[in-house]
Amino acid sequence: MYEQIARNRRASWLLAGLVVAILAVLGFAIGYAVTGGTQGGIGLLGVFGVVAIAWSIIGYYTGDRMVLAVSGAHRVTHAEEPQLYNVVEEMTIAAGLPQPPAVYVLEDAAPNAFATGRDPQHASIAVTRGLLTQLDREQLQGVIAHEMSHIRNYDIRFQTLVGILVGMIALVADFFLRWSFWGGMGRRRGGGGSGGDQGQAIFAIVALVLAILAPLAAYAVQFAVSRRREFLADASAVELTRNPLGLARALNTIATDRRPLKSANRATAHLYVENPLKKTKEATGVFDTHPPVQKRIAVLLEMAHVGPEALAERPAGPEGLPVDGAAPGPAGPSAPVTPTTPGAPPPQDSQRQPPPPSLPV
Repeated sequence: MYEQIARNRRASWLLAGLVVAILAVLGFAIGYAVTGGTQGGIGLLGVFGVVAIAWSIIGYYTGDRMVLAVSGAHRVTHAEEPQLYNVVEEMTIAAGLPQPPAVYVLEDAAPNAFATGRDPQHASIAVTRGLLTQLDREQLQGVIAHEMSHIRNYDIRFQTLVGILVGMIALVADFFLRWSFWGGMGRRRGGGGSGGDQGQAIFAIVALVLAILAPLAAYAVQFAVSRRREFLADASAVELTRNPLGLARALNTIATDRRPLKSANRATAHLYVENPLKKTKEATGVFDTHPPVQKRIAVLLEMAHVGPEALAERPAGPEGLPVDGAAPGPAGPSAPVTPTTPGAPPPQDSQRQPPPPSLPV
């Protein structure tokens, strides 16, 4: 598990570095093609860098509010959703975060969830009504642990910055293509001189090719980053709950519900625990935001050392009952995960009398 976490982190940073490299090469090529010199290429690259930084700052401070507004989520209190709040508090303690994230609910029957926010102090977790009604408490713990892992690993900030860089690449490429289409390159080359014209013409061709291919490559890298971070969040969730089967069963329940999430779109789809647009694939596509859910489930089942038949089983407690101490159903409470912080007792559910023994860490 820890090896997988480290591998996913390294892969994510390498992919992010590739996005920066694509932006640098594209900016320099366009600058050289426009000005005909190295200084012009470096200068235009600097302009792109300043714009990218300003764009990043705006997205950094306003992105979470925009996502919550677009999704139609509304904030709930402990009195309204006590079980959800208790699970969020348990996972906050297990993750060692300074405070619980704000809790939101989307009034949609499709089961799903997402996290947003630039850091643990400004984070939010949103779940759909369908998730609350279809998952038992053990499954809910797995989903919340997955989203809490995104917060703890700073995935939202990481993916926001990568997305801004990718958007910058697309904007620069589109600007150059439009400028070239309307005769910009022809006017520059017609200005006279023969020594540098040949080099400028070569860079103009290179810049045109990059302007077409760079946005596609950047988007492919962005989605690859998103897929790696999903695997990382799955592994980190198991680190928090010590229960890979809970998340595996939750993903199976979410995947078998074929209703698309009404408020989701392609701009926000990468935030959710599973693709809300409900495109079922057995293999990963270059522009997929999530790995195939069956592959994610298979990795979790391997961690639990069980087979696919365990997805249909409800784990039994010491008296042969399910771990939630009640008949199978979406609303039955279960034992909380023991937090990893020494000496910190987990919050207690009001429905539990008496509390069952804690699961071993």
